[in-house]
Amino acid sequence: RISNLSSKKLKIMLHHEISGNGKKPLVLLHGFMEDHTIWSDMESHFSKEFTLIKIDLSGHGKSENNNAVNSMDFMAEKVKEVIEKLNLNKINILGHSMGGYVSLAFAEKFPESIESLTLFFSTTLADDEEKKQIRRRSIAVIDENFETFVNTSIPNLFSNNEKDILEGKIELAKNIAKSTNKEGVKAAQLGMAERPDRTEILENLDAKILIIAGKYDNAVKTENLLKIIPEKTNIKTYVLDCGHNGHWEKPTICAEIINTELLHNLPKKLVF
Repeated sequence: RISNLSSKKLKIMLHHEISGNGKKPLVLLHGFMEDHTIWSDMESHFSKEFTLIKIDLSGHGKSENNNAVNSMDFMAEKVKEVIEKLNLNKINILGHSMGGYVSLAFAEKFPESIESLTLFFSTTLADDEEKKQIRRRSIAVIDENFETFVNTSIPNLFSNNEKDILEGKIELAKNIAKSTNKEGVKAAQLGMAERPDRTEILENLDAKILIIAGKYDNAVKTENLLKIIPEKTNIKTYVLDCGHNGHWEKPTICAEIINTELLHNLPKKLVF
């Protein structure tokens, strides 16, 4: 509410949309150059026990960008503002790719607010030096020819095995990316480059942790992530036969896993 905001500088709330009226709030955080609309293929498959809170992260979708660098911590704090506005004490938070990095920062800062954490084609690992340099060098490319940057990067996020049948989804992903604020894209790239390793969250967080990964994910090194996941009863891991974008490549399976795991229990490390 406006009355609760600072009189010196009004906080600009992240754009968010809510659907469903279930008892369990499920906060959905999209990835880099995405927005809240990416969940449309999965939405009809989610359990009615969830209320979906779809947030546009800083500089993406309908959310403004006000920083040269959007750190994962900053975006986590902005997500917290939304949670507080909605008067939610406990949430289930799910983040795709960059959204997963924000979810981890949220869990580190506000563990008491977490009922479950889902890393959705994301990782706890920090960028290696090569990846950091790639992100930093991309800033000039984004400035010079943003469309080329999108057209060359987006197709690599989908599984090579099914690119022919995913052509429509690839074009959709490109269109969403091209509509993203360029300054927001650059701020997110720099923020991801500076994020720390947060693997200790897997060790320290008592809440349920669900990890959904892609066997052919070119953006996240799934094999490296699987090596460092601790053997804990509150962690479940699934590796799917797809690339980086499970919400478009395997929406029904992804939704079914989320429904089952966040509402019930299944054996660990099933592979689809």
